[in-house]
Amino acid sequence: MTLPRYRDPAAPVPDRVRDLLGRMTLAEKVGQVNQRMYGWDAYERAGDGHRLTDAFRAEVAAFDGMGALYGLQRADAWSGVGFADGLDARDGARTAAAVQRYVMDHTRLGIPVLLVEEMPHGHQALDGTVLPVNLAVGATWDPDLYADAVAGAAAELRARGAHIALVSALDLVRDPRWGRSEECFSEDPYLAARMTEALVEGARRAGVAVVLKHFAGQGATVGGRNSAATELGPRELHEVHLAAARAGVAAGAAGVMAAYNEFDGLPCVANRYLLTDLLRTEWGFEGVVMADGTAVDRLVRLTGDPVSAGALALDAGCDLSLWDASFTRLGEAVERGLVSESALDAAVARVLTLKFRLGLFEQPLPPARSETVELPDPAELGERIARASVTLLAHEGGVLPLSRAVRRIAVLGPNADSVAQQIGDYTAPQRPGGGITVLEGIRAAVAAGTEVVHDRGCALVGDDVSGVPAAVALAAGSDVAVLVLGGSSARSPDTVFDANGAAVTGTGTPSGMTCGEGVDLADLALPPGQRALLTAVSATGTPVVVVLVQGRPHALTELDAPAAAVLSAWYPGPRGGRAVAEVLFGDAEPRGRLPVSVPRSAAQLPVYYNGKDHRYRGYADQSAGPLHAFGHGLSYTSVVYGAPRLSQARVGTRAPRLTCRVTVRNTGSRPAEETVQLYVRRLSGGSSWPRVRELRGFVRLTIAPGEEAEAVFEVDRDTLASVGRDLRLAVEPGLVELETGPASDRTTGVRLEITDSESNAT
Repeated sequence: MTLPRYRDPAAPVPDRVRDLLGRMTLAEKVGQVNQRMYGWDAYERAGDGHRLTDAFRAEVAAFDGMGALYGLQRADAWSGVGFADGLDARDGARTAAAVQRYVMDHTRLGIPVLLVEEMPHGHQALDGTVLPVNLAVGATWDPDLYADAVAGAAAELRARGAHIALVSALDLVRDPRWGRSEECFSEDPYLAARMTEALVEGARRAGVAVVLKHFAGQGATVGGRNSAATELGPRELHEVHLAAARAGVAAGAAGVMAAYNEFDGLPCVANRYLLTDLLRTEWGFEGVVMADGTAVDRLVRLTGDPVSAGALALDAGCDLSLWDASFTRLGEAVERGLVSESALDAAVARVLTLKFRLGLFEQPLPPARSETVELPDPAELGERIARASVTLLAHEGGVLPLSRAVRRIAVLGPNADSVAQQIGDYTAPQRPGGGITVLEGIRAAVAAGTEVVHDRGCALVGDDVSGVPAAVALAAGSDVAVLVLGGSSARSPDTVFDANGAAVTGTGTPSGMTCGEGVDLADLALPPGQRALLTAVSATGTPVVVVLVQGRPHALTELDAPAAAVLSAWYPGPRGGRAVAEVLFGDAEPRGRLPVSVPRSAAQLPVYYNGKDHRYRGYADQSAGPLHAFGHGLSYTSVVYGAPRLSQARVGTRAPRLTCRVTVRNTGSRPAEETVQLYVRRLSGGSSWPRVRELRGFVRLTIAPGEEAEAVFEVDRDTLASVGRDLRLAVEPGLVELETGPASDRTTGVRLEITDSESNAT
């Protein structure tokens, strides 16, 4: 018996897709572009195991197949899945296999289903490794380390039978009031692009496809409010918000997720310019476009009915829905002439192509242990990321690193002893005792004769100061006080959720959350109770070291005077407390550098470093600049930068190529872990008004005391290109300055002339 062409693994993928598509009914096609079911509704507890639900069987029967199933393994407060009824690693793989077997055995064509999982910073599943959040990843400025960690996390996901990881990567922190700032790598497009490349590469090693969230411009919503409109023009979109997407697509991302926000009056999921003209026609992207959760149903506000809403999204270039009802009615849309069947066929073909390329028809079931690729331990790599992300923002008086000879350390503050408050949003429940808090890390690090005392001092939110006196008493009798402040994205069963899983906020914050999806802030200052605790503890005269565990850069003006040192640990993950302690005691150097600018107050926003260079004056009542600039980060030693040196002073526009070198000397007594940064600043020429400066490279150096090292940057078209009048990248003639330094506000430049010639000139 001859197998159908689509079953022949030796046949080219396009031939297999055409053959299978030609055999499908309209209803089967509609089924392949739908991802309507919440995965946790597909199974239920049955004795010591799990079984598939009637709801799952009905969903498969509705379209004689299933395109994709979201979140089979997901566990969190929104899904309501926990250890009592959820899937651990063993049961997750078994249930994934049961899903595939049922779909293939009970449908006419036996097309396997794509299993899609959240992997925002580790697999969001019971016993899945939790990595530090993206903002912490950005603070490492270390794409190679991140790629290794992603590979380990993706291997966990693949071992449980999943194929696609949904990962935030494309959003930028242009307004830190946005609750999803923690999901961003940076405020800068170049740094975000390098981390996005690392993400795609790391997942590829584990055989996992990546869908990049969110396309496009979601980090620039008005007022930092989630899912709001953007006021971006085409040039701002191209210069700032598309760089990471371009890099991810070029690196081989399997898909992008259309964002909630609108661009030029149209929601991204219905924006044909973004999803078809730009993404497919100009960039040549052949992967899938997935809607964000319920985004297609929101289009009913535009179209007046769900059938038209689905047609609008499909025609714009959306291939796969997420929890929407509108996409299930695409058959009606075709029959009513609202969208062509050829448009539906194109979307189905892209979904089927992904299934073939992932090998689902040959290996639909989770791989056996012997078939999995051995990759590094993601938990260990997550701790390395946490250690590398700790950023020393301020240091007065030489308090750090802490001496192990101290008699007594007071560890205070609402974030000192909470794993839940150091792991960020989009995390599964953690097993008790599975993490290391800052308090536990310090207790494990001190010498045998050192006493460590602890008190919360105040609540995370609000202005209750009733606990401050007890904390003050402990600080007064100690040699040093480590004050662990910041925010929390920890969800709880009391949190109120929207239909897409975002927290619902009113005039306050739900269940103590100060960050996370749906938790946007108008005021970036630390809550009143935390500020009161800091003021009171500082007044004791005991040296104070502030550690900020946070998912966004808080405004820190009030920390300047009373703290001897300030560190940001971001959300460092479950074992982040040990990483923080190692930096505090000098067992590790503070390597982190700011991936975002730290404002003085929300009133001065925006403060990102790469705004337009109009040389405007500051405010009358305060500086217009940030408290700490993008790229900033102190160390326990001192370094001196030489002036940058170019191999050529003039290049042509066609194929510019030169080197920029800078020598860095360690003039202190400890090793230097230095991140040398390269910026480009346009002085004349170009198609639009220039930005103050733009990051275009970075090199990490390890320098022994008294030694020097040279950072070498290869400068080429990618380094010098800017967005031209036609909104395409090009090297334009003019005069630029190549600047090097330890931060965006501490650079030294050398000028380079770019001529309109076809070759380099000396």
